[in-house]
Amino acid sequence: MGRAGLNRKTALATLTLTLAAEAPDLDVLASFHGRAFGFAHHRGFTHSFLGIILDAAVVVGFVYLIWQLRKRKTKDPNLPARWGLLFFYAWLAGLSHILLDFTNNYGVRPFWPFSERWYSWDIVFIWEPVMWVLLLLGLLVPALFSLIDKEIGARPRGPRGRLAASLALIGIVLMWGVRDFEHRRAVAALENRLYLGADPLRVSAYPTIVNPFRWFGVVETSNFFALAPVDSLAPEVDPEGRLEIRYKPEETPITLAAKKSYWGRVFLDWAQYPITETETLEPPQEGYIVRFEDLRYLQGPAFFEHLMRRRAGPGGKPRTGLGAAVELDRNLHVVGDVLGSGEDQVVVPEPK
Repeated sequence: MGRAGLNRKTALATLTLTLAAEAPDLDVLASFHGRAFGFAHHRGFTHSFLGIILDAAVVVGFVYLIWQLRKRKTKDPNLPARWGLLFFYAWLAGLSHILLDFTNNYGVRPFWPFSERWYSWDIVFIWEPVMWVLLLLGLLVPALFSLIDKEIGARPRGPRGRLAASLALIGIVLMWGVRDFEHRRAVAALENRLYLGADPLRVSAYPTIVNPFRWFGVVETSNFFALAPVDSLAPEVDPEGRLEIRYKPEETPITLAAKKSYWGRVFLDWAQYPITETETLEPPQEGYIVRFEDLRYLQGPAFFEHLMRRRAGPGGKPRTGLGAAVELDRNLHVVGDVLGSGEDQVVVPEPK
């Protein structure tokens, strides 16, 4: 954004834009108060339309402090620092952060604290390789030409890279358009078929990192969830008959008690396709462990599925790292948050 032209309007533009684009992720500091608390506040206030105003003010205040400590010196003495414009840039960078987070399948809560609803576009993977390539080329190509100019002794012509940066940003917008079109095709393919004779009540298609035209489909029916790969180029669902059926677990007093816990409320507020699994603890440690999973993160590319199975250990079930687990005593009182499994399992008391 800076190299696309904003750095020609005021000094300190690139520094301000960079810090403000990262500022919303300061909410990771909430994790020091516990995993559940951190999960509850991640992509919350600092990722909201109201919060980025405060983010921008903090960033501009920090940049102003640096400017004062440097005795008001900037790289180009002929380009003054325009603080009102820098605040606008910081706000714009915050909006770009919300937009980027909205495009993946984790989602954002932009209207917090007025609404806790999550929104997600679900069109790109959280680490989108095409976008990384475009952005890196937008930075590296001008740097390469700068080295060539230096070797041949050409005179500097001011900030370089405006065309490359602009083309990179345009390329990302075009990529979003293509991915949105393919996403709609994948969702339509999921909607237009039956699953074990049952009509779909709700369907979603989530991106994968390996193939931009391969989607992970999640379908909800009245009795079960169906997980299926989708080819949006065809468009075709499950061309090789690889449907995975996950029946909805029975609601019991145990699962209801777990869902009322702090972890349960936080996780269910975020999850799109939550499912539970209950484990009965053996005496003398009587009680239960209720595990929560979101089906949109249950399966992924083969590479990531392999990593999840390695994390689970020999003979273990894959763990996505985005699940939650709650331990209850035999009277269904919440003991705490369960971290790990087997001999490595640790129970953290629920926050008051």
